[in-house]
Amino acid sequence: ELLTESVAWPESGRPRRAGVSSFGISGTNAHVILEQAPVKVEESVGGVAPPVVVPWVVSGRSEAALRGQAERLASFVGECADLSPADVALSLATTRSVFDHRAVVLAGGRAGLEAGVSAVVAGEPAAGVVQGQVVPGKLAVLFSGQGSQRVGMGRELYEAFPVFAEAFD
Repeated sequence: ELLTESVAWPESGRPRRAGVSSFGISGTNAHVILEQAPVKVEESVGGVAPPVVVPWVVSGRSEAALRGQAERLASFVGECADLSPADVALSLATTRSVFDHRAVVLAGGRAGLEAGVSAVVAGEPAAGVVQGQVVPGKLAVLFSGQGSQRVGMGRELYEAFPVFAEAFD
């Protein structure tokens, strides 16, 4: 039924649904079925479990600067016994500058995170610690289609057309 004004739509014990159609002048036809959103159940804040593994991200302009950042982090965390590891992780990931020398400490508890940061300070490998340096260069991504029509299509383009291969390289 085409509605020209607001109409009451009472609850019936099941989700309400409506169909909306559009018939364009150029021949485009569209139809969508809308359904009432489910009732949102409020969750208690106290029932949220902490993440199992937390990443602490640290970076510096040089390896020495990276170690210095890790040392300042270790000192700060050591002085504040009531810090949440998840809050520290969020702050490190969203409020700090990112430089070429990087380390990520992954651990499930505060002790593991502190041990990982200490390993970064010492420049030693440790479980749950990943360190590296940004490698300069360019990133190229090729979307050669959905792919199921011909496996290796991008590789064939690369091999067949030197201009494409040069641009990709």
